[in-house]
Amino acid sequence: MRFVLIRFMIKTVILLIGFSILYGCNTLPVPPEVRETTLQEHALWRAGGDIYAPEEYKSYKSALRTAKDHLITESAKFVLFRNYEPVQTEFKDVLLQGEGILKKIQEQKQIISSNLANQIAFFQNRIETLKKLTSLINEGRLSRQQLIKAELLLSEAQLLNKKGQYMDAEKKLKEIPEYTAGAIETILPILNRYADKAQITKWRAWVNDTIEKSKKTGDYSIIVSKIDKKLILYKGGKLYKSYNVELGKNGFKDKLHAGDMATPEGKYQIIKKLPKSRFYKALLINYPNEDDRRQFAVAKRKGIIPPRVGIGGLIEIHGGGKEGMTYGCIAMENHQIAELFELVGAGTPVTIVGAIEYENNISFVMKEL
Repeated sequence: MRFVLIRFMIKTVILLIGFSILYGCNTLPVPPEVRETTLQEHALWRAGGDIYAPEEYKSYKSALRTAKDHLITESAKFVLFRNYEPVQTEFKDVLLQGEGILKKIQEQKQIISSNLANQIAFFQNRIETLKKLTSLINEGRLSRQQLIKAELLLSEAQLLNKKGQYMDAEKKLKEIPEYTAGAIETILPILNRYADKAQITKWRAWVNDTIEKSKKTGDYSIIVSKIDKKLILYKGGKLYKSYNVELGKNGFKDKLHAGDMATPEGKYQIIKKLPKSRFYKALLINYPNEDDRRQFAVAKRKGIIPPRVGIGGLIEIHGGGKEGMTYGCIAMENHQIAELFELVGAGTPVTIVGAIEYENNISFVMKEL
C-alpha cells in the first residue's frame, strides 16, 4: 500500500513538472480587454472625463482599479489554477462603462460648444451695433479702442472653440463685457440725447421757430442738424439748399466751456462775415448767447466746469471741409462756404440742433442694444 502511494506521488510530481514545462513557456494569455481598457482610460483622460463627466469618470476609475487588482491576484496563481474568465467579464463591463462616458463627454462638449457659439454670436451682434453707433458720432473714436480689444478677444474665443479648448474660450468671452461696457459708458451719455424725445421736441421747436421767422421775413435762415451732418438753408420758409458739414472733434456734445471741442446748440445769428480766414472764408456766430451763459453759470456752480475755465467763443461756419474739423466750429467745403457766404449776411438766423427727427440714425440703432 505504501509502495502504491509513493508511486502515485511520484507520478503526480512528474505530471506537475510536465505541465509546468508545458505551460511555463505557454501561459494562459491575459484577456485582450485589459489592453483595450488601457487605451480607453487614456482616451477618457484626453477627452477631459474629469471635467465633463466627473462623477462617472470617478466611478470608472474605481471599477478599473478593482479589475486590475483582480487581474494581479489571478495572475499570481499557479498557472494551472488561473481562470481569467471572471476577470475578462469585469474588464468588459469597465469597457462598456467607458463607452458610455465617452458618449456623454461628446454630448457635453457639443452642448458647451453650441452655448459658446451662441455667446459668440451675441457678442458679434453687440460689437457690430456699437461700431455702428460709434461711426455716427465724432466722439466714437474713444469707444472704438475698447471695441478693438473686444473684437480681438472674440476672435481668440472663436478659434479656441473650434479647437475644442472650451474652458479657454469661456475665459476669453468673460473678458469681453468689460470692454463693451467701457465702450457703452463712453458714448451712452451722448447717444441718449439723440434718443430722448423730450430733447428732440425742444430741438424741433427751435427749428420750427427759425423756419417760421424765415417765412415771415422772406429772408434766409440756417439750420444745422448734427446727427445728419447737414447745413440746411431756408429762404422764405422753404428749403433752398443743403450742404454736408463736419463738426468739432466732440461736436455731438453740447458746448459748455472753452476747450471742450464741442459744437454749441441753440438759436444764434451771424454777427460777422470774414472774407479771409484760417479756413478760407468764415461766418462768425454769436456764441455764447444768453442761454449759453446761463447754462455755463449753472455748470460752474455745480462744479462741472473747473473754476478757471472760461465759456469760450469764436464759433464759426467756415471752409476747410474734412480738414477743417476744429474745436467746435462747423466746417464746409471751400466752394460751398463761398456760395453760402454770398447768399447770407449779418443777422441771418443760425439754429444748431442735435436732431430734428425722433426716428434718427442713432435712436434707430440704439434699439438694437
